[in-house]
Amino acid sequence: MAAAMAAAEQEASKGGGGRNRGGVQRVEGKLRASVEKGEYYEAHQMYRTLFFRYMSQGKHVEARELMYSGALLFFSHSQQNSAADLSMLVLESLEKSDAKVTDELLGATSIVCTVIDLSAALMDSGFLSSQCGDVCIARGSAILSKKLCLSENLAKVFSLMDPNSPERVAFVSRALKWSSGGSGKLGHPKLHQLLAITLWKEQNYCESRYHFLHSTDGEGCANMLVEYSSSRGYRSEVDMFVAQAVLQFLCLKNKTSASVVFTTYTQKHPSIEKGPPFVQPLLNFIWFLLLAVDGGKLTVFTVLCEQYQPSLKRDPMYNEYLDRIGQLFFGVPPKQTSSYGGLLGNLLNSLMGAGEDDDAEDGQEDSSPIELD
Repeated sequence: MAAAMAAAEQEASKGGGGRNRGGVQRVEGKLRASVEKGEYYEAHQMYRTLFFRYMSQGKHVEARELMYSGALLFFSHSQQNSAADLSMLVLESLEKSDAKVTDELLGATSIVCTVIDLSAALMDSGFLSSQCGDVCIARGSAILSKKLCLSENLAKVFSLMDPNSPERVAFVSRALKWSSGGSGKLGHPKLHQLLAITLWKEQNYCESRYHFLHSTDGEGCANMLVEYSSSRGYRSEVDMFVAQAVLQFLCLKNKTSASVVFTTYTQKHPSIEKGPPFVQPLLNFIWFLLLAVDGGKLTVFTVLCEQYQPSLKRDPMYNEYLDRIGQLFFGVPPKQTSSYGGLLGNLLNSLMGAGEDDDAEDGQEDSSPIELD
């Protein structure tokens, strides 16, 4: 083991470029051999030593890649503690590197996608040779894969952690905090989406719902809610599952996802007859509300809320959400004093981001913490 350690450290100290990547692969081979032999503690310490060696040399990418592969290796051998520790080191390498969140997670991907689509179109029309077009598409796809790998890698590690372990809670909190350096105050929407999908597969619907709300995946959220309602909910509450989601999306100024989640849910839920109009009054209210939000007329919003009070009284939070929606989309002035407090007040304030004054556009720019009941 000592000889292997010395050899690994020697590889870690070598120069950059392609040769350095080959050195990393040789290091990984030596470490993998140690793990395969069952020398878990020794291999774990080797990983940690090499991590700090790489970091001290400014080799953040090499450190991150080594820790990620090591975490997967330990997970495959049911070594949860060692795997979780290396996973946290992956995050440490990101925090201490100069990697820009937007560049690493989503940055330039829309441009790359445009180049790929344009290349394909030019090939089809004969303006670009198939050889040149294939090169552009191949290079674009390679760049796109690299840009998206970080969020996918973090989600992969998260999915392999013991759902009940405190390390998992610490990991996701830290990962989201790091990713918030880009486009979302609560974490990057792409990372939220991947976490939501993982939790959905685990049938942890409440936590999945939380992350879907902070993504931009309204369709995925709707499909999860259909399964959640069908497997865990009462038939009489089929409308309430989507109503809460739509209202909370609107409180987060995400009109697009609010509309998508409503349309997808009402089309796919087996207990909802085709509409609009719908049999359930609450669904009709949500449908009209989405139309009113697009129109922005306060009188329409006011009459709508008055006419559907019997349905809105089914959940005491509905009117609180609507107060905020009125402020965001219809110019209703905020209340001078809060009529609620305690746990309910904390829930609403965390959802609605009390004290926000800016006019952020539809989406994630003005999202704020949201707690689910």
